[in-house]
Amino acid sequence: MHPLVYDVAVSLDGYIAGPGGDVSRFAHEGAVVDDYLSRLAGYAVALMGRETYEFGYRFGLAPGQNPYPHMRSVVISSQMSSGPGWAVEVWREIDASAIAALKVEGPVYLCGGGALAGSLAKMGVIDLLRVKEAPALLGGGVPLFGPSHAAPSLTCSDVRPYADGTVFREFSVSA
Repeated sequence: MHPLVYDVAVSLDGYIAGPGGDVSRFAHEGAVVDDYLSRLAGYAVALMGRETYEFGYRFGLAPGQNPYPHMRSVVISSQMSSGPGWAVEVWREIDASAIAALKVEGPVYLCGGGALAGSLAKMGVIDLLRVKEAPALLGGGVPLFGPSHAAPSLTCSDVRPYADGTVFREFSVSA
């Protein structure tokens, strides 16, 4: 079975986006982004919440378009409906058995959001946490694990500092 990997940028104070969905304080170019793009090529399935998916609309993503064309993309939302010809799947809910089925296909990339990550952490289905910790304090916004109080055990397996002050960390996650 392949891992479910939460691969996300985070501020020093624990936010994956600032107020209003602001991500301007995270790296948008350079070695940290090059490494992230390299990791993306290894994922088979992208998993995200509705707000993360709709965030792409700000950057020209059309409703139904797959933000990761080389991957199967699944949006978890009780509010969103898919339309004819959509290249993404919209699921109303997710449970551990659905995650297990996705993990059979290949590595699963959890790209956000925080609330979905929190519910998956509570289920105990996140296997790896890859954080690109930005040298920024956002003061609010979307917490890394949303409103969840999940507290899985982490074992650090990799640390890489970048010249811009970003630090990449990889952790194995256990319930």
